[in-house]
Amino acid sequence: MSEQPMTLVIMAAGMGSRFGGMKQTAGVGPHGEVLLEYAVYDARLAGFEKVIFIIKEEMEQLFRQTAGARVGALLPAEYVFQRNDDLPAGFAVPQGRVKPWGTAHAVYACRGRIPGPFAVINADDFYGRDSFRQLAAFLRQPAQEGPRRFAMVGYRLQNTLTENGSVSRGVCRTGRDGRLLSLTERTCIVKRADGPAYTEDGGATYTPLPEDTLVSMNCWGFPAGTAEAFAPYFETFLRQMQDPLKSEWYLPAVVSALVEDGRAQVQVLPTSARWYGMTYAADRQTVEQALAAMTAAGVYPAPLL
Repeated sequence: MSEQPMTLVIMAAGMGSRFGGMKQTAGVGPHGEVLLEYAVYDARLAGFEKVIFIIKEEMEQLFRQTAGARVGALLPAEYVFQRNDDLPAGFAVPQGRVKPWGTAHAVYACRGRIPGPFAVINADDFYGRDSFRQLAAFLRQPAQEGPRRFAMVGYRLQNTLTENGSVSRGVCRTGRDGRLLSLTERTCIVKRADGPAYTEDGGATYTPLPEDTLVSMNCWGFPAGTAEAFAPYFETFLRQMQDPLKSEWYLPAVVSALVEDGRAQVQVLPTSARWYGMTYAADRQTVEQALAAMTAAGVYPAPLL
């Protein structure tokens, strides 16, 4: 068993300066709870002992007064700033660059701040309690010799779709041992009468996908020191990026690079949990109804915090 405390890292820098009016902070629970509150609640039950919010520096005061204040009753919260000038020695922010460097950079920004194993999630997604239970069980396993052992919660595709349009999902291919072999981004998956399918030509043709296909929803588990291990890959990204103003360094990309280099392996943890999010405005009602039903069934207290 790991003696180091487990940390929940929540990527929230994408909320932007208009915090409070975006979907990530929309009150969707029976008592106005936002989605990240459910994540912290479930993580605490699973044994996580601390939460780190990755935010933009200009969001700090407002975030502390809102989301930070609400979850503080459950877990101690810390804040890490994702800054565009947080770059390796010898690199500078390209002139005109405003866009953040991406989700891998968000985790990289936490280097030196996470003493033990940690999970990483998005602020604006509902992941389900089973996801945190599985991540906690994985992260508690004793360290082993050889490549770093990562975990990724794999959701059944049918549990991540919306009736209101297309979605982008990372389609997983795993070996018999459950290890991740490949992760292919499909940027336009739709729910059709005959089952899920994706298109790569604007809807001219569709390729079916089985409903039980495992997909990534950016729900990861990492051992201590992983943020530090990202450093050389960030330098590679900066040297090779196509567009200095818009290119982003994504978390699945650096994980894939570590796997290809033999420095990591990824265990996919299948879950039957239902993912909820608000990709479209019309999804909000579905989320509200689901949370109300779970509260009525006693899964969550009312109010949550």
